[in-house]
Formats: sequence, structure tokens, C-alpha cells
Amino acid sequence: MEEKSEPTAKKPAKDSGAIARIVGIIAIIGVIIAAIMVVSFNHKTPNSEKIWDKDTVVGNIDAKNYFIIYSDIVCPYCVAFENAIIEHQQDFEKYIKENDILVEIRLSDFLYEYGQSNPIASRHSAEGVYCAKKEGKFWDYYDHIITRVWNDYFKNSGKNAFAELNSQGKDYWIKLGKDVGLGESFEKCVRNDETLEEIEKIALKTANNIDGMPYFKFNSYVASGFDMSWGWDYVKMYFESGLKSK
Repeated sequence: MEEKSEPTAKKPAKDSGAIARIVGIIAIIGVIIAAIMVVSFNHKTPNSEKIWDKDTVVGNIDAKNYFIIYSDIVCPYCVAFENAIIEHQQDFEKYIKENDILVEIRLSDFLYEYGQSNPIASRHSAEGVYCAKKEGKFWDYYDHIITRVWNDYFKNSGKNAFAELNSQGKDYWIKLGKDVGLGESFEKCVRNDETLEEIEKIALKTANNIDGMPYFKFNSYVASGFDMSWGWDYVKMYFESGLKSK
């Protein structure tokens, strides 16, 4: 007698509703991930969170364009750049207003800390600047010493003025402070190295952010160096390169 074979069991049909739910969940996850990526891409850190020191900036704090200058007072190329701005102060102020630019000066004794010749005037000048800042006169002192250092040393002697500038000690920087109305507390601050810890921290941060001196970061544009024979027109070229990089 012929043995009957067991009927083949049918595979259960796939639950079309479950598949639809899985597809829907995957789609939702994809939308969430895409949204996060869009938000992250479009997010812009406000300038107020990027600046190192609100007392060393000029321009609209919420400006669309952000220009950083890393500088050292005894760097002749730095002084040439900044003196060109001071000599055309009205043009500069008009330019940054019309182009919505925030400018930040990040000044330190970088050349003393990390330079080859370690000029002591680098440290003394930075102490003068930060002691003036404590008195609420950062820009008064800064603009004055840029002009004086340029005219007294670098304008005619160039980088060869290093040795003479170093020989001045702290007295030169204290005298320049008196020119802008800074008194005994300023002198005490400079002589007692009251801002030295702050300056050393800034120099270290600077060393981690630059390659050369002076060094500029403007939107996506970065550059190093400035020729001592250049003037305001070349300063504007740096700014315009930054504006085009956005």
C-alpha cells in the first residue's frame, strides 16, 4: 500500500503591516538625522563666544565678518600693518562699518616666549598694554605706542632697531603710558609684573593658533606677514581677501 506523503507546510505570509511600520520608522529616523545635519551645518557660533577679550575688539560685536590680528608690539611687520590702520583711522572705521566687520587684536609677548632672539621688549610692551587695559585705556595706549614705536624705531631703522628697543627696559613703556594719562597704579602694575600670568596664557594660546607673525584670520582666509613698505591699500587687500573667502 502506497504511503501518503505529508502535505508540505505553507510558509506564513509576511505581515505587510509590519513591513510598512518598519519602513515608516526608518524614514522618520532619516528625516531626524537630515534635520540634525542641516541645523549643525547652518549653526554659527556667535562672535561673542569666539573673542578672547571684549576689551580688545572694535566694530559691531554681531558683525557678519570677523577679522583676527595676532600681534606683538616689537614685531616690525605687525607694527607696520597696525600703523597703516591708525594713519587712516577714519577710512578704517568707515570700511569696517560698511562691510560689517568685527576686528579683534590678540596681542601677547609671543616673540619673547617663542621667538628666536627672545626680545625682552616684547614682554615689557605687552605688560604695558595689559596694565593699560586694567585701567580701561587699552585703545588709548595701544594706538599711542604703535605710532611711537613705528616712528621712534621701525620706520627708519626697520628690524635693526630691535637691540635699541630692548635696551629701553620698562621705563620707555611707562613713559608712553604717562603720555595718555596713566599714572602710579599703571606704573606699579608694569614694574610688578601684575599682568604677566595673563600675558603668558595668551602667548600660549597664540602659539597654538598661528604660523608666523603677524598672523591674520579673516572668515576662511588666513595669512601671515606684512611688508614694512606697504600701507593702507595693502591692508584693504587683506580685508577684501577675507570678505571674498566667506
